[in-house]
Amino acid sequence: MPLSEQEQRLLDEMERNLYKHDADFVATVGARRVGAPNYRMIVIGVLVALLGVATIVTGVALRVPVVGILGFVLLLGGALLALSSPRGAKGRAASAPTGATPKARQQQSRAGFMDRMNDRWERRQDGDR
Repeated sequence: MPLSEQEQRLLDEMERNLYKHDADFVATVGARRVGAPNYRMIVIGVLVALLGVATIVTGVALRVPVVGILGFVLLLGGALLALSSPRGAKGRAASAPTGATPKARQQQSRAGFMDRMNDRWERRQDGDR
């Protein structure tokens, strides 16, 4: 079921406010998409994952559970290595306003955002009656 026009506008405004007021969230989410992929880490991760699959098969063939578990750990580590973001992309230099401590800014922005959302909710409930 598609959103109504009013719901779509409210969702867009909430998203704009989130990006405007929650700098830590924007830095965390936005950092994943920044920068070129590190192909060396992807290749190493894939090779480690393939080594893990081979170790699992060897463990099953030899009927040694410890070797199979080691293969699973290698497979999981290789997948994480291949899918992890590059270390240089995790910078927080963007969008950190100055003036107060980060915790104080976060509490102020959350309080203001939540107050506005509560006001909207009350207006919406009053309008439906």
